[in-house]
Amino acid sequence: MSTNGGGPLLEVDDLRVWFKLTSGVVLDRHVGDIKAVDGVSFSIARGETVGLVGESGCGKSTLGRTILRLYKPTGGRIVFDGKDITTSSETDLHPIRRKMQMVFQDPYASLNPRHSVGRIVGEPLRTHGIATRREVGRQVAQLLNVVGLPADAANRYPHEFSGGQRQRIGLARALSLNPDFVVCDEPVSALDVSIQAQIVNLLEDLQRDFNLTYLFIAHDLAVVRHISTRIIVMYLGKIVEIAPADDLYENPLHPYTVTLLSAIPVPDPKVERTRRAIRVGGDLPSPVNPPNACRFHTRCPFVQPTRCADEEPRLRELNGHVVACHYAEAIKAGEIKPVERPPASTVAVG
Repeated sequence: MSTNGGGPLLEVDDLRVWFKLTSGVVLDRHVGDIKAVDGVSFSIARGETVGLVGESGCGKSTLGRTILRLYKPTGGRIVFDGKDITTSSETDLHPIRRKMQMVFQDPYASLNPRHSVGRIVGEPLRTHGIATRREVGRQVAQLLNVVGLPADAANRYPHEFSGGQRQRIGLARALSLNPDFVVCDEPVSALDVSIQAQIVNLLEDLQRDFNLTYLFIAHDLAVVRHISTRIIVMYLGKIVEIAPADDLYENPLHPYTVTLLSAIPVPDPKVERTRRAIRVGGDLPSPVNPPNACRFHTRCPFVQPTRCADEEPRLRELNGHVVACHYAEAIKAGEIKPVERPPASTVAVG
């Protein structure tokens, strides 16, 4: 039951997660920070699925884990169901963790190989003391049935199952406490394409049946579009665009989003042969020393000599999107044309 008076289930305000870099064996001198998440703000409504996309190293997984307070924020605020949990102690977080769970990326590494499936799925029930030994067995059987696994799976071990089945076990464990909010951290990236579709469909069915709210982290844009209500695009620790899922694909406004979508192959050979992909030059800059102003300007095919390298673009509303680009209107109107960027080996970044 929500206690936030009908407001967003989750609010993130100017969230920062920096990891210290130290040097020296004895003194551990502080020499810098990895700015994994750097000033991120958004909200998620109850029952919504928000997709979070971006290339590897942009801070997606760090953001998801920090929202669940698996990492301690460096700054900003996290408000879940009307309660500020930014600085909550482990004792205070214990009852809140029943409402927020996580499905991990690797179904092979996220399950203890020495524990039976029944023990894995039932462990949250025992940890939170909400079921007796007899009740745990009954609820585990129900959970396994919900995710499409036979009841006798409880007596078997993770190595006896395929990758898709292991991910179903992870889902059963996440659902065991009847949470309101689930962070899905690339839950299908390690699976075959046919199995990916099964897990995504299962997630949608579970959302409908249990009124779940998802933050769905992925790098596969097709999967994200299929399951998401809105999509957040991240680049190097910052949000660059937020928009409804279909509208983002049909009318991307930020240059980074434009380049991501242009790289998706079109399943029509005639169209694909005539289509020109807009390519990003260079490698992802280091989060230890990110570029000044617009962090994408060192790789942006639409970069302009004025403002881009001198003034940081703020997130602003534009045509139903929230976008951080000085020239989004001109790019959308075709007034600024993309240019080829130098290959990675010749681009100076950071």
